[in-house]
Amino acid sequence: MRIGILQCDDVTEALQAKHGNYPMMFTRLFEHLDTELAFSVYRVIDGNYPNSVDECDAYITTGSRYGVNDDEAWVIQFKHFIAKLYACKKKLIGICFGHQMMVKALGGEVIKSPKGWGVGVTTSMITQRKSWMDGAAEAISLVVSHQDQVSKLPEDTEIIAASDFCPFYMIQINDHFLGVQGHPEFSKRYSEDLMNARRDRIPHQRVEIGIESLSLPVDDKLVTRWFVNFLY
Repeated sequence: MRIGILQCDDVTEALQAKHGNYPMMFTRLFEHLDTELAFSVYRVIDGNYPNSVDECDAYITTGSRYGVNDDEAWVIQFKHFIAKLYACKKKLIGICFGHQMMVKALGGEVIKSPKGWGVGVTTSMITQRKSWMDGAAEAISLVVSHQDQVSKLPEDTEIIAASDFCPFYMIQINDHFLGVQGHPEFSKRYSEDLMNARRDRIPHQRVEIGIESLSLPVDDKLVTRWFVNFLY
């Protein structure tokens, strides 16, 4: 299976030497699985797209410092591409910004959350089980980093995981779109460095709570296995 990585941003230069860029994080994420996966990277932030949606069997998005409501030419183009993937019934996994964009592209709504920044490790309860969900997990914990949140879902959307802080944490739209607000590709070390780099915009207390939360275990491998099951 060939997966197209839709790159919506770059890791800041100050952190790339230590943590790599987003495509590397995603290829590393899937390394532990015994599957024959190949990857193609499309820098959609620079307007680089596949010539045909069928260049890849499925797609996955990176996160982004941009918001889905930003009036940026590349963001608008990306929204149209996501709508095209949905119309063509291509499988897509949306991570953070991509999770929000699949909602936005299909008629839902995304807002800057009045609850403020979500950072560090958060836990969400599984609200329903699907056939692609191995294991008996009642909740999942992942690294998060976001201000925006989905506030209104499109039609044909099922809520898979939720929390009081983020009620639409993991969703499935029809049979071919899967979105999650968390970042299974982020390491805890990267999360800590990212929080420290953003102390000028994230409230001090929220950063300290976020850093403390990094002592919690995360379910990155479990969720990655779910992704592969979903794509197949």
